[in-house]
Amino acid sequence: MSGRTSRIGSLALASGLLALTAPAGAQSPADFYRGKNVNVLIGVGVGGEYDLHARVVARHIGRNLPGNPNFVPQNMTGAGGAKMVAYLADVAPKDGTNIGMIANNFPAMQAAGLDVIRFDLGKFNWIGSISPTVETMTAWKTAGVSTIQETQQKEIIAGASGKGAITYSFPSMLNEFVGTKFKIVPGYPGGNEINLAMERGEVQARNNTWSSWKVTKPEWIKNGDIKILVYAGPAPRDLPGVPSVTDLVKTDDDKRTVELIISGTRLGRPLAFAGGVPADRVAAMRAAFDATMQDPEFVKEANQLKIEIDPVRGEDMQKVVADVLSTPKHLAQRAKAIIE
Repeated sequence: MSGRTSRIGSLALASGLLALTAPAGAQSPADFYRGKNVNVLIGVGVGGEYDLHARVVARHIGRNLPGNPNFVPQNMTGAGGAKMVAYLADVAPKDGTNIGMIANNFPAMQAAGLDVIRFDLGKFNWIGSISPTVETMTAWKTAGVSTIQETQQKEIIAGASGKGAITYSFPSMLNEFVGTKFKIVPGYPGGNEINLAMERGEVQARNNTWSSWKVTKPEWIKNGDIKILVYAGPAPRDLPGVPSVTDLVKTDDDKRTVELIISGTRLGRPLAFAGGVPADRVAAMRAAFDATMQDPEFVKEANQLKIEIDPVRGEDMQKVVADVLSTPKHLAQRAKAIIE
Protein backbone atom coordinates (compact mmCIF):
# COMPACT_ATOMS: atom_id res chain seq x y z
CA MET A 1 0.00 0.00 0.00
CA SER A 2 1.37 3.40 -0.94
CA GLY A 3 1.84 6.16 1.62
CA ARG A 4 -0.83 8.24 -0.14
CA THR A 5 -3.35 5.40 -0.03
CA SER A 6 -2.53 4.78 3.61
CA ARG A 7 -3.10 8.43 4.45
CA ILE A 8 -6.47 8.40 2.64
CA GLY A 9 -7.49 5.29 4.53
CA SER A 10 -6.49 6.83 7.86
CA LEU A 11 -8.45 10.01 7.09
CA ALA A 12 -11.53 7.98 6.15
CA LEU A 13 -11.29 5.99 9.39
CA ALA A 14 -10.86 9.16 11.43
CA SER A 15 -13.89 10.73 9.72
CA GLY A 16 -15.97 7.68 10.50
CA LEU A 17 -14.97 7.73 14.15
CA LEU A 18 -15.80 11.44 14.40
CA ALA A 19 -19.25 10.77 12.94
CA LEU A 20 -19.86 8.05 15.49
CA THR A 21 -18.73 10.21 18.40
CA ALA A 22 -20.32 13.52 17.23
CA PRO A 23 -22.55 15.14 19.84
CA ALA A 24 -26.30 14.65 19.58
CA GLY A 25 -26.73 18.33 18.69
CA ALA A 26 -24.92 17.70 15.40
CA GLN A 27 -27.60 15.26 14.26
CA SER A 28 -30.30 16.35 11.85
CA PRO A 29 -33.77 16.58 13.43
CA ALA A 30 -34.84 13.52 11.43
CA ASP A 31 -31.92 11.44 12.70
CA PHE A 32 -32.43 12.65 16.26
CA TYR A 33 -36.17 12.05 16.47
CA ARG A 34 -36.28 8.73 14.62
CA GLY A 35 -37.44 5.99 17.02
CA LYS A 36 -37.83 8.33 20.01
CA ASN A 37 -40.71 9.32 22.26
CA VAL A 38 -41.55 12.98 22.86
CA ASN A 39 -43.19 13.64 26.22
CA VAL A 40 -46.10 16.10 26.07
CA LEU A 41 -46.29 17.37 29.64
CA ILE A 42 -49.66 18.77 30.72
CA GLY A 43 -49.77 20.79 33.92
CA VAL A 44 -53.44 20.14 34.67
CA GLY A 45 -55.57 17.05 35.16
CA VAL A 46 -57.37 15.07 32.50
CA GLY A 47 -60.30 16.93 30.94
CA GLY A 48 -60.71 20.58 30.04
CA GLU A 49 -59.36 22.57 27.12
CA TYR A 50 -55.66 22.43 27.99
CA ASP A 51 -55.67 18.64 28.22
CA LEU A 52 -57.88 18.25 25.15
CA HIS A 53 -55.73 20.51 22.96
CA ALA A 54 -52.49 18.85 24.07
CA ARG A 55 -53.79 15.37 23.37
CA VAL A 56 -55.28 16.08 19.97
CA VAL A 57 -52.03 17.72 18.82
CA ALA A 58 -50.05 14.78 20.21
CA ARG A 59 -52.10 12.33 18.14
CA HIS A 60 -51.17 14.02 14.85
CA ILE A 61 -47.96 16.06 15.06
CA GLY A 62 -45.59 13.08 14.96
CA ARG A 63 -46.21 12.31 11.31
CA ASN A 64 -45.37 15.93 10.42
CA LEU A 65 -42.06 16.01 12.31
CA PRO A 66 -38.90 14.62 10.64
CA GLY A 67 -38.14 11.19 12.09
CA ASN A 68 -41.81 10.61 13.01
CA PRO A 69 -41.39 10.11 16.78
CA ASN A 70 -44.19 9.05 19.10
CA PHE A 71 -45.78 11.81 21.19
CA VAL A 72 -46.81 10.65 24.67
CA PRO A 73 -49.16 12.89 26.73
CA GLN A 74 -48.46 12.91 30.47
CA ASN A 75 -50.36 14.90 33.08
CA MET A 76 -48.12 16.46 35.77
CA THR A 77 -50.27 18.47 38.15
CA GLY A 78 -49.35 20.75 41.03
CA ALA A 79 -49.27 24.48 41.81
CA GLY A 80 -51.72 25.23 39.02
CA GLY A 81 -49.35 23.87 36.40
CA ALA A 82 -46.21 25.56 37.77
CA LYS A 83 -44.77 22.25 38.99
CA MET A 84 -44.70 20.91 35.44
CA VAL A 85 -43.13 24.08 34.00
CA ALA A 86 -40.46 24.07 36.73
CA TYR A 87 -39.66 20.44 35.83
CA LEU A 88 -39.45 21.39 32.17
CA ALA A 89 -37.13 24.31 32.96
CA ASP A 90 -34.88 22.71 35.57
CA VAL A 91 -34.94 18.91 35.27
CA ALA A 92 -36.12 17.58 31.90
CA PRO A 93 -33.49 17.07 29.17
CA LYS A 94 -33.20 20.12 26.89
CA ASP A 95 -32.90 17.97 23.76
CA GLY A 96 -36.35 18.40 22.24
CA THR A 97 -37.94 15.30 23.78
CA ASN A 98 -40.03 17.22 26.33
CA ILE A 99 -42.64 19.78 25.38
CA GLY A 100 -45.07 21.42 27.77
CA MET A 101 -48.64 22.70 27.60
CA ILE A 102 -48.14 25.95 29.51
CA ALA A 103 -50.80 27.89 31.42
CA ASN A 104 -51.36 30.98 29.32
CA ASN A 105 -51.41 33.34 32.32
CA PHE A 106 -47.90 32.39 33.48
CA PRO A 107 -46.10 35.14 31.47
CA ALA A 108 -48.37 37.74 33.10
CA MET A 109 -47.70 36.19 36.50
CA GLN A 110 -43.95 36.39 35.85
CA ALA A 111 -44.24 40.03 34.81
CA ALA A 112 -46.16 40.75 38.01
CA GLY A 113 -43.47 39.06 40.11
CA LEU A 114 -45.56 36.26 41.62
CA ASP A 115 -43.48 33.86 43.71
CA VAL A 116 -44.96 30.73 42.13
CA ILE A 117 -43.19 31.56 38.84
CA ARG A 118 -39.57 30.53 39.51
CA PHE A 119 -38.55 30.18 35.86
CA ASP A 120 -37.96 32.60 33.00
CA LEU A 121 -40.59 32.13 30.31
CA GLY A 122 -38.76 34.63 28.13
CA LYS A 123 -36.12 31.96 27.58
CA PHE A 124 -38.66 29.31 26.56
CA ASN A 125 -39.05 28.35 22.90
CA TRP A 126 -42.73 28.78 22.07
CA ILE A 127 -44.07 26.28 19.52
CA GLY A 128 -47.69 27.10 18.78
CA SER A 129 -51.32 27.07 19.83
CA ILE A 130 -54.42 25.78 18.04
CA SER A 131 -56.14 29.13 18.55
CA PRO A 132 -56.21 32.18 20.80
CA THR A 133 -58.88 32.18 23.48
CA VAL A 134 -61.81 34.48 24.14
CA GLU A 135 -62.56 34.93 27.84
CA THR A 136 -66.09 35.93 28.81
CA MET A 137 -68.07 37.01 31.83
CA THR A 138 -71.42 35.28 31.72
CA ALA A 139 -74.63 35.74 33.69
CA TRP A 140 -77.24 33.07 34.39
CA LYS A 141 -80.78 33.72 33.17
CA THR A 142 -82.14 34.45 36.67
CA ALA A 143 -79.46 37.07 37.48
CA GLY A 144 -81.64 39.89 36.22
CA VAL A 145 -78.93 41.47 34.07
CA SER A 146 -78.26 41.30 30.35
CA THR A 147 -75.48 43.89 29.89
CA ILE A 148 -72.21 44.63 31.64
CA GLN A 149 -73.50 48.15 32.39
CA GLU A 150 -76.26 46.67 34.55
CA THR A 151 -73.64 44.93 36.71
CA GLN A 152 -72.25 48.37 37.54
CA GLN A 153 -75.52 49.11 39.34
CA LYS A 154 -76.48 45.71 40.76
CA GLU A 155 -74.49 43.23 42.86
CA ILE A 156 -74.14 39.86 41.15
CA ILE A 157 -72.70 36.75 42.83
CA ALA A 158 -69.94 35.17 40.73
CA GLY A 159 -68.63 31.66 41.36
CA ALA A 160 -64.88 31.02 41.21
CA SER A 161 -62.38 28.29 41.96
CA GLY A 162 -59.91 30.38 43.93
CA LYS A 163 -57.51 33.34 43.92
CA GLY A 164 -55.00 33.12 41.09
CA ALA A 165 -57.49 31.34 38.85
CA ILE A 166 -59.00 33.16 35.88
CA THR A 167 -62.49 32.49 37.29
CA TYR A 168 -61.51 34.77 40.20
CA SER A 169 -59.20 37.28 38.54
CA PHE A 170 -61.52 38.06 35.62
CA PRO A 171 -64.49 39.36 37.67
CA SER A 172 -62.01 40.96 40.08
CA MET A 173 -60.46 42.83 37.15
CA LEU A 174 -63.92 43.97 36.02
CA ASN A 175 -64.66 45.29 39.51
CA GLU A 176 -61.38 47.21 39.61
CA PHE A 177 -61.26 48.67 36.11
CA VAL A 178 -64.86 48.68 34.85
CA GLY A 179 -66.72 49.41 38.09
CA THR A 180 -68.83 46.26 38.20
CA LYS A 181 -70.21 44.89 41.48
CA PHE A 182 -69.47 41.19 41.28
CA LYS A 183 -69.44 39.50 44.68
CA ILE A 184 -66.94 36.70 44.13
CA VAL A 185 -67.51 33.40 45.94
CA PRO A 186 -64.43 31.16 45.63
CA GLY A 187 -63.94 27.53 46.61
CA TYR A 188 -65.49 25.58 43.74
CA PRO A 189 -63.24 22.73 42.51
CA GLY A 190 -63.77 23.53 38.82
CA GLY A 191 -66.00 24.81 36.07
CA ASN A 192 -68.50 21.96 36.22
CA GLU A 193 -69.16 22.67 39.88
CA ILE A 194 -69.65 26.39 39.17
CA ASN A 195 -72.13 25.49 36.41
CA LEU A 196 -74.09 23.34 38.86
CA ALA A 197 -74.03 26.19 41.38
CA MET A 198 -75.56 28.51 38.77
CA GLU A 199 -78.31 25.99 38.05
CA ARG A 200 -79.03 25.63 41.79
CA GLY A 201 -79.13 29.41 42.25
CA GLU A 202 -76.06 29.57 44.53
CA VAL A 203 -74.26 31.92 42.13
CA GLN A 204 -75.45 34.02 39.22
CA ALA A 205 -72.39 34.42 37.01
CA ARG A 206 -69.00 33.03 36.11
CA ASN A 207 -66.01 33.47 33.82
CA ASN A 208 -65.47 30.92 31.06
CA THR A 209 -63.98 30.85 27.58
CA TRP A 210 -66.42 31.30 24.72
CA SER A 211 -65.07 28.16 23.05
CA SER A 212 -65.72 26.14 26.21
CA TRP A 213 -69.32 27.36 26.39
CA LYS A 214 -69.88 26.32 22.79
CA VAL A 215 -68.44 22.85 23.35
CA THR A 216 -69.72 22.03 26.83
CA LYS A 217 -73.05 23.87 27.05
CA PRO A 218 -74.36 24.62 23.53
CA GLU A 219 -77.90 24.05 24.77
CA TRP A 220 -77.51 26.88 27.29
CA ILE A 221 -76.57 29.23 24.48
CA LYS A 222 -79.41 28.02 22.24
CA ASN A 223 -82.02 28.23 25.01
CA GLY A 224 -80.87 31.62 26.30
CA ASP A 225 -79.92 30.24 29.72
CA ILE A 226 -76.73 32.35 29.75
CA LYS A 227 -75.98 35.89 28.67
CA ILE A 228 -72.47 36.90 27.60
CA LEU A 229 -71.86 40.31 29.19
CA VAL A 230 -68.31 41.13 28.07
CA TYR A 231 -65.35 39.44 26.42
CA ALA A 232 -61.56 39.71 26.34
CA GLY A 233 -59.34 38.62 23.48
CA PRO A 234 -59.82 38.51 19.70
CA ALA A 235 -63.22 39.83 18.61
CA PRO A 236 -65.52 36.82 18.10
CA ARG A 237 -67.70 37.01 15.00
CA ASP A 238 -70.51 35.14 16.75
CA LEU A 239 -70.88 37.58 19.67
CA PRO A 240 -72.25 40.67 17.92
CA GLY A 241 -72.95 43.60 20.19
CA VAL A 242 -70.99 42.25 23.15
CA PRO A 243 -68.34 44.77 24.28
CA SER A 244 -64.65 44.07 24.79
CA VAL A 245 -63.29 44.81 28.24
CA THR A 246 -60.48 46.92 26.73
CA ASP A 247 -63.11 49.21 25.21
CA LEU A 248 -64.60 49.86 28.64
CA VAL A 249 -61.52 51.03 30.55
CA LYS A 250 -60.89 54.75 30.80
CA THR A 251 -57.15 55.53 30.78
CA ASP A 252 -54.12 54.32 28.83
CA ASP A 253 -52.51 52.94 31.99
CA ASP A 254 -55.71 51.08 32.86
CA LYS A 255 -55.81 49.63 29.37
CA ARG A 256 -52.18 48.47 29.49
CA THR A 257 -52.77 46.88 32.90
CA VAL A 258 -55.89 45.09 31.69
CA GLU A 259 -54.03 43.93 28.59
CA LEU A 260 -51.41 42.37 30.85
CA ILE A 261 -54.04 40.58 32.93
CA ILE A 262 -55.78 39.16 29.85
CA SER A 263 -52.60 38.60 27.82
CA GLY A 264 -53.09 34.84 27.99
CA THR A 265 -55.92 35.14 25.47
CA ARG A 266 -53.31 35.91 22.79
CA LEU A 267 -51.48 32.67 23.56
CA GLY A 268 -54.46 30.32 23.68
CA ARG A 269 -53.40 26.89 24.94
CA PRO A 270 -49.67 27.18 24.20
CA LEU A 271 -47.06 24.47 23.71
CA ALA A 272 -43.42 25.30 24.41
CA PHE A 273 -39.94 23.89 24.84
CA ALA A 274 -37.77 25.08 27.70
CA GLY A 275 -34.75 27.16 26.80
CA GLY A 276 -31.64 25.35 25.63
CA VAL A 277 -33.20 23.08 23.01
CA PRO A 278 -31.10 23.13 19.80
CA ALA A 279 -32.37 25.75 17.35
CA ASP A 280 -32.84 23.31 14.46
CA ARG A 281 -35.14 21.13 16.59
CA VAL A 282 -37.13 24.18 17.68
CA ALA A 283 -37.53 25.16 14.02
CA ALA A 284 -38.50 21.59 13.07
CA MET A 285 -41.11 21.38 15.85
CA ARG A 286 -42.59 24.74 14.92
CA ALA A 287 -42.80 23.68 11.27
CA ALA A 288 -44.39 20.38 12.30
CA PHE A 289 -46.97 22.22 14.42
CA ASP A 290 -47.81 24.57 11.56
CA ALA A 291 -48.18 21.61 9.17
CA THR A 292 -50.39 19.78 11.68
CA MET A 293 -52.82 22.68 11.77
CA GLN A 294 -53.50 21.98 8.07
CA ASP A 295 -53.27 18.19 8.27
CA PRO A 296 -56.59 16.73 7.01
CA GLU A 297 -56.74 14.07 9.74
CA PHE A 298 -56.10 16.65 12.46
CA VAL A 299 -58.66 19.04 10.99
CA LYS A 300 -61.22 16.23 10.83
CA GLU A 301 -60.75 15.29 14.48
CA ALA A 302 -60.70 18.92 15.62
CA ASN A 303 -64.00 19.51 13.84
CA GLN A 304 -65.48 16.41 15.48
CA LEU A 305 -64.38 17.74 18.88
CA LYS A 306 -65.70 21.22 18.00
CA ILE A 307 -62.24 22.75 18.40
CA GLU A 308 -61.88 25.94 16.38
CA ILE A 309 -58.62 26.15 14.43
CA ASP A 310 -57.06 29.61 14.17
CA PRO A 311 -53.38 28.88 14.78
CA VAL A 312 -51.02 31.10 16.74
CA ARG A 313 -47.51 30.47 15.37
CA GLY A 314 -44.54 29.97 17.64
CA GLU A 315 -42.66 33.00 16.36
CA ASP A 316 -45.66 35.22 17.10
CA MET A 317 -46.05 33.73 20.57
CA GLN A 318 -42.40 34.51 21.26
CA LYS A 319 -43.14 38.19 20.56
CA VAL A 320 -46.27 38.16 22.75
CA VAL A 321 -44.34 36.77 25.71
CA ALA A 322 -41.54 39.31 25.23
CA ASP A 323 -44.12 42.11 25.12
CA VAL A 324 -45.81 40.87 28.30
CA LEU A 325 -42.51 40.62 30.16
CA SER A 326 -41.62 44.17 29.15
CA THR A 327 -44.67 45.66 30.90
CA PRO A 328 -43.61 48.66 33.03
CA LYS A 329 -43.14 47.68 36.67
CA HIS A 330 -45.69 50.11 38.09
CA LEU A 331 -48.40 48.66 35.86
CA ALA A 332 -47.33 45.09 36.59
CA GLN A 333 -47.68 45.84 40.29
CA ARG A 334 -51.26 46.98 39.74
CA ALA A 335 -51.96 43.74 37.90
CA LYS A 336 -50.38 41.68 40.69
CA ALA A 337 -53.13 42.53 43.12
CA ILE A 338 -55.65 41.08 40.65
CA ILE A 339 -53.92 37.91 39.49
CA GLU A 340 -52.09 36.71 42.62
